[in-house]
Amino acid sequence: MHEVKDTARALVRIGYDGRVHKTFRGHLAKERFDNEVFVLKYLEKKGCDFVPRLLEVDADALKFITTNCGTRVDHLSEERMKEIFAELESYGVRHDDAFMRNITYNAAAGRFCIIDFEFATLLDGSNHPPPQTG
Repeated sequence: MHEVKDTARALVRIGYDGRVHKTFRGHLAKERFDNEVFVLKYLEKKGCDFVPRLLEVDADALKFITTNCGTRVDHLSEERMKEIFAELESYGVRHDDAFMRNITYNAAAGRFCIIDFEFATLLDGSNHPPPQTG
């Protein structure tokens, strides 16, 4: 597996099959894990096709496996970035960590995608508030 991110909060690796393996750790790991799983399931039900799809969830290990949404984006205008996150809001989700580091480009789909939903909130307030950073 190829390691993509190794921080105090998460270990993210991409398997040889292209699937993304994310393990949560550190401050409020369970809450962040639960929130991301909840939001990804919600977006799948809404038919949002520019976010990862959950393939496997291991709540005991605070780990899940998702589809791959492409490669990280290095350059994007502020206006385009706002448009991408606004499109997510049309599905009823505010990302709450709306930075370029959470945008990828999926060449096969020909579009930008959004990743990393551990701090996201549903606009209707039906999910519990996400954990506070810090």
